[in-house]
Amino acid sequence: MNSENLEGAARGIVGKAQESFGEVTGDAGHRAEGVARQVAGRAQEAYGDVKQAADQAAHQVGRAVKDQPVVSLLVAGVIGYALGLLTMGTLGGGSRHRYW
Repeated sequence: MNSENLEGAARGIVGKAQESFGEVTGDAGHRAEGVARQVAGRAQEAYGDVKQAADQAAHQVGRAVKDQPVVSLLVAGVIGYALGLLTMGTLGGGSRHRYW
């Protein structure tokens, strides 16, 4: 759990309390603002989850590169070559140019 998850959860709790206050007092403005805070809190929690997953993936890739640098270099080269082939047709208006 990171700071984004904690802040998002706190925002959701405050939003729920504000929504409840709006329901008790009959104030539609407080209810709507409370619901909006809850939605923002859920979005912030989701961002925190994605951020944490990306950090873990980067750590695993870093470890794999450290353990097997030659294989990692080969994979990167193949990916670069494939991307070059895929984008070659999109550069220059879709036609291949020969420079002699």
